[in-house]
Amino acid sequence: MSVLIKNGTIVNVNESYKADIFCEDGLIKEIGENLKVSAEKVIDASGKYVMPGGIDPHTHMELPFMGTVASEDFFTGTSAGAAGGTTMIIDFVIPSPKENLLEAYKKWRGWAEKAATDYSFHVAVTWWDESVYNDMETLVKEHGVNSFKHFMAYKNAIMAPDETLVNSFSRCLELGAMPTVHAENGELVYHLQKKIMEKGITGPEGHPLSRPTFVEGEAANRAIKIAEAIKVPLYVVHVSCKESLDAVTRARSEGLRVYGECLAGHLEIDDSVYRNKDWGFAAAHVMSPPFRPKGNQEALWKGLQSGNLQTTATDHCAFCADQKAMGKDDFTKIPNGTAGIEDRMSILWDSGVNTGKLTVNEFVAVSSTNAAKIFNIYPRKGALQIGSDADIVVWDSEGTRTISAKTHHQNVDFNIFEGRTVKGIPSHTISNGNVVWENGKLNTVKGAGRYVNRPPFNSYYDAVKKRIEATEPKKVDR
Repeated sequence: MSVLIKNGTIVNVNESYKADIFCEDGLIKEIGENLKVSAEKVIDASGKYVMPGGIDPHTHMELPFMGTVASEDFFTGTSAGAAGGTTMIIDFVIPSPKENLLEAYKKWRGWAEKAATDYSFHVAVTWWDESVYNDMETLVKEHGVNSFKHFMAYKNAIMAPDETLVNSFSRCLELGAMPTVHAENGELVYHLQKKIMEKGITGPEGHPLSRPTFVEGEAANRAIKIAEAIKVPLYVVHVSCKESLDAVTRARSEGLRVYGECLAGHLEIDDSVYRNKDWGFAAAHVMSPPFRPKGNQEALWKGLQSGNLQTTATDHCAFCADQKAMGKDDFTKIPNGTAGIEDRMSILWDSGVNTGKLTVNEFVAVSSTNAAKIFNIYPRKGALQIGSDADIVVWDSEGTRTISAKTHHQNVDFNIFEGRTVKGIPSHTISNGNVVWENGKLNTVKGAGRYVNRPPFNSYYDAVKKRIEATEPKKVDR
């Protein structure tokens, strides 16, 4: 399909200007004023912004977790993302303990074949032996995986102890891959869960009490120090509180290559939701890390504004009311996860750009370009340049939408932003050169999304390894 977008204001991270864009064969072919080309589809973007499609670097579609499976599959989830202006996700392969990494990866690839827009994978390291060491190399060199996830929480399930972090971070350095961490001290969480249950607190209000901010701050700092010792970059997912943000900020001020991600939900919602008298409402907000006390949201916004947090995501992991009810008498059994892939960009625009916290160019950075750069797919993704993928969102800054589970496209019966009216919505979303969202109507196709290979960070890591070799300690001759 060929598409011509006319009369809009093109926005990249470093520039904004009036021009037309012509897309053909899934790529951006021409950019210029008053393009004279023939196209099958012409979109008038007068008065609108034309920006790179959103990249959500943290989703969990159809994830088997805590005795159930997330209600959103790769087709419904990527379709909902398209309705919100997101054209690519990076999901997670999460092997069970002792499950072969390559087998888990192939299983997830099979599930993802139904995706409507492009996707890629982080692969979690949930255990360690020689097969994991070898599989990491195969994933990097043959399957385009350049990031590995480590859960520092979920004891007796998928938690990676420090020994696994050291082994895996070291292997990442060898392979040119990026380690990422879910930073919560799993031992402390497990201890606090038992203590709180013993006090008779079994409802959703026990969830944030068992995961206070200091368990995240400690884990973030520990992961950063391990990465510093090994001299490997680190990406900290869903930074939710001032303590972990401070750890990231401190590391970056010391010259360490540490990246921080925050979630749209953590930017906007506080922990009062867990004290709601409606058990179902409170349980619907159970996710990890949990929503935080007031004050942390402002800190996260400042983290985005200062550049110490670089990306925004959703941790989209949808569970319906009947699934949440599995923990009716025990908050530790409530499946952890909330949705948001459809709402992230509008929430970020409404609370960020409309308030002056973010410029339009900074919005593009934190919703798309920074993720593309950090995970080594820029400028294929995250940019409006000739030769880039035709993943584009036409943004109506005056358009409004009232968010509701009754009208959203996410396959879940609850929305954490229920009832909020946002100003700033996509009028059109283009994925691989195809118009998949147009003025409130979805036109996604099952299986149209492509797997995106992400190459290793060879040049940077080679330089780091040479620096390490040059400063290796030497034996004293006695």
